Amino acid sequence: MNRFIEQLALARLDGTYIKWLNQIAKATLLILDDFGLQPLSHDTKMALFQILEDRYASGSTIITAQMPVGNWHEYINDPSLADAINRSHSTGSCSLSINTMAMSLLTRCRNC
Repeated sequence: MNRFIEQLALARLDGTYIKWLNQIAKATLLILDDFGLQPLSHDTKMALFQILEDRYASGSTIITAQMPVGNWHEYINDPSLADAINRSHSTGSCSLSINTMAMSLLTRCRNC
């Protein structure tokens, strides 16, 4: 998410925001890693909503987070926007939760 936030700010500054959104919308797969590690500005939340809305039924999106999906409302901290983001992301999606024990095993297997 750090790179996403940086690219969002850069696209707004250099006037390529709409072009950037269109490029992301066309991607076959979008991975947003480490969702929830830093606070999101209102502009970032709106961009995230727009991206998920644009990608609805047209591309795959993977969001990794250190927090359960149930905590996203509190993290987003805007009830209407949180509902819209969750609805855009959860419709036709599946959620996979990996506990710390499973993650530890996966890490050990990769290092073998």
